[in-house]
Amino acid sequence: MEQFDVKYKTDYGAPELKKNYRRYLTIALLIGMGIDFAGAGAYWGVLYATREDAPTGTVRLIVKYSDLGPPPSLSQAMAASVTAANAGVKPSVGIPVPVPDAEVSPEATIATQSEMSQQTAVVDQGPGSGDKEIKIEEDEAPPADYVPYEKAPESVKQVQPKYPDLATRAGLEGTVWVKIWVDKEGKPKKAVVQKSDAEIFNQPATEAAMQWIFTPAMMKNGPVSVWVSIPFRFKLQGK
Repeated sequence: MEQFDVKYKTDYGAPELKKNYRRYLTIALLIGMGIDFAGAGAYWGVLYATREDAPTGTVRLIVKYSDLGPPPSLSQAMAASVTAANAGVKPSVGIPVPVPDAEVSPEATIATQSEMSQQTAVVDQGPGSGDKEIKIEEDEAPPADYVPYEKAPESVKQVQPKYPDLATRAGLEGTVWVKIWVDKEGKPKKAVVQKSDAEIFNQPATEAAMQWIFTPAMMKNGPVSVWVSIPFRFKLQGK
């Protein structure tokens, strides 16, 4: 039997891998960086597309009556007398009242500008009640969702909501979470439904919440307005 010696010659193997591994490594790094950049671009693109505009608020300027200062001088008032007359603004002090000639007193005078600035506005409460200064109430804005305080408000009067007749006949039960704005005197100023199991219970819950009385929340500088959250549970008896 004849024997044949066949020799196979090939260039693939360790020498070939050593020769080309740098090129393959560079290609792999470029592919990986491309995938990373594509993922980052998709993430920031989604954030940009779903972004929300910042909420806008209304700023109200509240000026106390005591901060208005004295009225302008008499010379300035005379210069603007024509404008004031056209504006139709009625003075609150020293208003001349027409009377019959027989009742006119020769000593009667109209208050000057300086005398008007020193007078205090009063309101008549009836015979024997005396004079009382007019207080201009400031329009209090709702507090922030979170207001720091040292002492939390506590309920001193609780009113249970009325169970709706329709819910009673239908056998409905549920819980309504109501957020109550408690002012500096411990009285509810506003009630807002946060979460509700059934819409039929919302109105009875908010009506009951507005009848609650609290002790005011206290901070070191005095009472503060806060929001409190109260759950109103509607549960049928016997179930």
